[in-house]
Amino acid sequence: MNTNFLVTHGTSVMFKICFICDGVIDIKVQQLGLLVSFLLFRLTGTKYGCGGGGCGACTVMISRYNPTTKKIRHYPANACLTPICSLYGAAVTTVEGIGSTRTSIHPVQERIAKCHGTQCGFCTPGMVMSMYTLLRNHPEPTLSQLNDALGGNLCRCTGYRPIIDACKTFCKTSGCCQSKENGVCCLDQGINGFPEFEEGNETSLKLFSEEEFLPLDPTQELIFPPELMTMAEKKTQKTRIFGSDRMTWISPVTLKELLEAKVKYPQAPVVMGNTSVGPDMKFKGIFHPVIISPDRIEELSIVNYTENGLTLGAAVSLAQVKDILANVTRKLPEEKTQMYHALLKHLGTLAGPQIRNMASLGGHILSRHPDSDLNPLLAVGNCTLNLVSKEGKRQIPLNEQFLRKCPSADLKPEEILISVNIPYSRKWEIVSAFRQAQRQQNALAIVNSGMRVCFGKGDGIIRELSIAYGGVGPATILAKNSCQKLIGRPWNEEMLAAACRLILDEVSLPGSAPGGRVEFKRTLIISFLFKFYLEVSQILKEMDPVHYPSLAGKYESALEDLHSRHYWSTLKYQNADLKQLSQDPIGHPIMHLSGVKHATGEAIYCDDMPVVDQELFLTFVTSSRARAKIVSIDLSEALSLPGVVDILTGEHLPDINTFHFLTDSEKILPTDEVSCVGQLLCAVIADSEVQAKRAAQRVKIVYRDLEPLILTIEDAIQSKSFFEPERKLEYGNVDEAFKMVDQILEGEIHMGGQEHFYMETQSMLVVPKGEDQEIDVYVSTQFPKYVQDITASVLKVSANKVMCHVKRVGGAFGGKVTKTSILAAITAFAANKHGRPVRCVLERGEDMLITGGRHPYLGKYKAGFMNDGRILALDMEHYCNGGAFLDESLFVIEMGLLKLENAYKFPNLRCRGWACRTNLPSNTAFRGFGFPQAGLITEACITEVAARCGLPPEKVRTINMYKEIDQTPYKQEINTKNLIECWKECMATSSYTLRKTAVEKFNSENYWKKKGLAVVPLKFPVGLGSVAAGQAAALVHIYLDGSVLVTHGGIEMGQGVHTKMIQVVSRELRMPLSNIHLRGTSTETVPNTNTSGGSVVADLNGLAVKDACQTLLKRLEPIISKNPRGTWKDWAQTAFNESISLSATGYFRGYESNINWETGEGHPFEYFVYGASCSEVEIDCLTGAHKNIRTDIVMDVGCSINPALDVGQIEGAFIQGMGLYTIEELNYSPQGVLYTRGPNQYKIPAICDIPTELHISFLPPSENSNTLYSSKGLGESGIFLGCSVFFAIHDAISAARRERGLPGPLRLNSPLTPEKIRMACEDKFTKMIPRDEPGSYVPWSVPI
Repeated sequence: MNTNFLVTHGTSVMFKICFICDGVIDIKVQQLGLLVSFLLFRLTGTKYGCGGGGCGACTVMISRYNPTTKKIRHYPANACLTPICSLYGAAVTTVEGIGSTRTSIHPVQERIAKCHGTQCGFCTPGMVMSMYTLLRNHPEPTLSQLNDALGGNLCRCTGYRPIIDACKTFCKTSGCCQSKENGVCCLDQGINGFPEFEEGNETSLKLFSEEEFLPLDPTQELIFPPELMTMAEKKTQKTRIFGSDRMTWISPVTLKELLEAKVKYPQAPVVMGNTSVGPDMKFKGIFHPVIISPDRIEELSIVNYTENGLTLGAAVSLAQVKDILANVTRKLPEEKTQMYHALLKHLGTLAGPQIRNMASLGGHILSRHPDSDLNPLLAVGNCTLNLVSKEGKRQIPLNEQFLRKCPSADLKPEEILISVNIPYSRKWEIVSAFRQAQRQQNALAIVNSGMRVCFGKGDGIIRELSIAYGGVGPATILAKNSCQKLIGRPWNEEMLAAACRLILDEVSLPGSAPGGRVEFKRTLIISFLFKFYLEVSQILKEMDPVHYPSLAGKYESALEDLHSRHYWSTLKYQNADLKQLSQDPIGHPIMHLSGVKHATGEAIYCDDMPVVDQELFLTFVTSSRARAKIVSIDLSEALSLPGVVDILTGEHLPDINTFHFLTDSEKILPTDEVSCVGQLLCAVIADSEVQAKRAAQRVKIVYRDLEPLILTIEDAIQSKSFFEPERKLEYGNVDEAFKMVDQILEGEIHMGGQEHFYMETQSMLVVPKGEDQEIDVYVSTQFPKYVQDITASVLKVSANKVMCHVKRVGGAFGGKVTKTSILAAITAFAANKHGRPVRCVLERGEDMLITGGRHPYLGKYKAGFMNDGRILALDMEHYCNGGAFLDESLFVIEMGLLKLENAYKFPNLRCRGWACRTNLPSNTAFRGFGFPQAGLITEACITEVAARCGLPPEKVRTINMYKEIDQTPYKQEINTKNLIECWKECMATSSYTLRKTAVEKFNSENYWKKKGLAVVPLKFPVGLGSVAAGQAAALVHIYLDGSVLVTHGGIEMGQGVHTKMIQVVSRELRMPLSNIHLRGTSTETVPNTNTSGGSVVADLNGLAVKDACQTLLKRLEPIISKNPRGTWKDWAQTAFNESISLSATGYFRGYESNINWETGEGHPFEYFVYGASCSEVEIDCLTGAHKNIRTDIVMDVGCSINPALDVGQIEGAFIQGMGLYTIEELNYSPQGVLYTRGPNQYKIPAICDIPTELHISFLPPSENSNTLYSSKGLGESGIFLGCSVFFAIHDAISAARRERGLPGPLRLNSPLTPEKIRMACEDKFTKMIPRDEPGSYVPWSVPI
């Protein structure tokens, strides 16, 4: 046996699986897994984010040599979908392989770090590898190529702008955005009326210097291993078989061997990229004992140009299909490439580049997913499939019968799809593609369509018509009967009206259809048809201007796509104080402390920690019912499986199974009753993750459902299901004020929840120390003390035996506090019970199911106002959906009430708030903590008041705004001078008045596209409500070589708190940053820490660090004064010799903070962050799509400690807020089951969603002596600014409705998804669709 498995080149991992024994290739069971598992066992760079290829965190570069063309193909791939067995002869390059701090870093790694393109850093290795792969293929890429390359990678922290900026430094362009929005180049002064910033002493425009960057030298990249080339050139290879006790993987290398394998295993799936079979096996539990995976069989990869069209091999990847079609469309006349252009349109948005490079054309076709983008087009294009088997060859049409998997029209079990014929289009034939998804790119279509018409000759009479839809049934649907009835009719308005009626009858959707959005889908069916009608009419006019009328000018824009291709941004931030010392880093854009390590994959997260000897894995069994009695739990089958060590239930925790949070108690592992789907019931402990998960599926639980089931806020109100107590805030005399006003309106707005979607899921490793009951908990948490407390309680030990360690957290946003502590405590109990280390890492779907998120809200308002827009009386009710247990819900309601007025002075205000108890997983803290919901309710009220008064919303906002020195509803004094400055600056720099006129002009000239513009102010109070919650501590050591080690109680979650702390030490001790080190956060070094959140982590801990440094300086002052020219090494040695302590603790007791809910008065906040945001959007009234054209943000940040980090927090929060208010939508079944459990179903903003233009500027520095160097915490406030996009869309919809003569008021709920946008733009098509009577069907989902 010749063993040659792993070839290394530097630290790049090269696979050459080649075990040869008697001509049959075999390998051991451990290689029958996915690439990500193999890499995670050995390396730390490739991250596991979702397991389904939807986030890009696991991106690697795969390189293959083609012995026929003698070319090497480099492409990005998702390691979480790539089977190791499929990598025979391939070179796999990971982020470690391109550079490291131990050797040298690659220019991509350097630039993404130095351009501040990392925050939590968990997504960064995937971003780096996507960009690196692009540069291997295109050393000087265009901006279009750059945007496409990053389209499959998600980031929850940065907002993408700095990542784009880093990558743009490789592009062969000037600073031009290449966009020319509105026909103006960005380099022209005053684009869109945006005046260029003046450079001066007060502001700077760049956060990095390109001159410092390493040059990209393509000649220095890793070469493809010659031994793999030699192996590929050999023609004597035979089928490789990889086997385990459960599965066999067969890789034939010739067509003959493939056909033989298919005869032997007719039911075995044929896998190329594993992008369909892989997710089905992982998420749906579909098991295949045998998998056949052809390897470089030439017949499957052919590209033939024939007289009638193009023949593409079934194994050609979708990315290769895209390149082939692009090449063909450049060479052939347009009339022959109609189908190819339509396919290219869909290939540009289908999935991300990783999936497109892995997935094959044949696999996509044969998977026949109901929402396939290509199959509807291929079906209407008369494409045919070439099949082959041992019996011979045959050809079948790709038609509706095939797509429905009718046996007579399908492949036989032993047949293989070898290639696909895609015919050329003919003269007078027009083919078009349409799709609408929750997100513009890398999102499954809600509805898609392929449409083809042929007129035969130029008479405009339909000779052939074919229309297919995806997403509207269990399979792709062709409207054959409708099309048949339309043949022979002229292409005119009468035909269109008839076509709409016919197709709505034929393509029918029941009200309870899976996927929901039924009325939206019905509308899209005919909206797409109308777009096709317009497109064909326009082409006919171009082909024969004499006989065909022109489109109405206002209709032409309906045919233009909304996709933004090129992005550009400007920044205007404060320069550091000219008076400070040259080495003082405060005020400078210092790179994130871990930025380079993020980019090289050397930054260690919890699950990157090496496997500990005898380590076990723990996974949870959760409730499948929302409210039920537990009748029985049967563990017997699960316990009998090999590798299963134990299964914990509540019975193992008899007197420690309850923990208390505030006034509520919750069972850790309930034994009698469940209150929500996803509630923890059992913990399975096994030797491996695979064994634990397999056993978890075998636990049998019998339930008896209970009534009533309460899911929504409305359900809770009806059942009076609330957590106590109600909160109330009142100011002035509301009832009397209502008697004095000109008008009164009442309204309400509903706001959906939001998933945290931190890139690193809940992760922990617990290691018992073996003596004195000591235990170490390594966990990704925001609140180490709480983990310590609950763990100590469950283990019945004192807190000093439990040490909780946090190096860094891969994103949190409030979601790693309470639930994390429970998960860690159970894991610790298992570790303590068995005396072995136990690891627990949640899958993305488990995480989303178990942990809850942002609270859905219902806001009701009654406003009394004068005709000039002044609101004199406001009476409000706030309801939040708290879920099954209290968690942070009461705090969220309280903070929502205290912040609800936003930037406005309402002289008479009353608001009451309730946290609703429902049968959903407990919702919890989330960035903004109640303000994004409460602020939206207030802004919705302001917008409606403006509409009633016939005034622009910005005028009503201005007239109601705080006037400098004022008083809040809880009677705290406030100076809003900077709020007014931000508002005025935003109005000016955004050229609001000019652009408002331009928007109105655009809207008057376009019927089916509308633009909207909105500007929203921000007053975000910063404080925690009590002094105790704001205390912080730090520990600073000076070593004898002059180096410093600092630890503090804050958690590094991406916000850069560790970086700022090192800046603080550098300033206070007047030493270089390079002298200072920070290892992480631990209850062992800093006890009794508060949770990291609320925008104050750097404030509080920085003041504690400053205190420690000042203590040290005071001690050392006599030594330093005696030797002022000495070094820190000299001073430390002298201090040691004189027995002076070189270690100091620092402490900050917390800001003065209090609120009395009985009187509604207090001083809960230390300071206020002010800002304003102006956003412009364009919507497609026919589909509900929208484009974010431009956003201008002005912020008052006090004196910025680190402008790069602060800008990153603002824009990252803004994009997260934009997602909250527009595309992020959670769907629950009527039984309380969460549908949206991963990036395939739940869409956070991607690179395609950010504004084409983003301009951020800071006000000049302002003093605030109570805070750290007069800085302000900026982690949360920017979330709310995302609602400027919401109200811009609202403005655009209002314009559409006014033009259509629709009555007001317009009330829109959040998030403003494509569905809500389309259905609000009522027109003849929305009126045409059938509507189901409420109560006549069971909906697929319920609005939570």
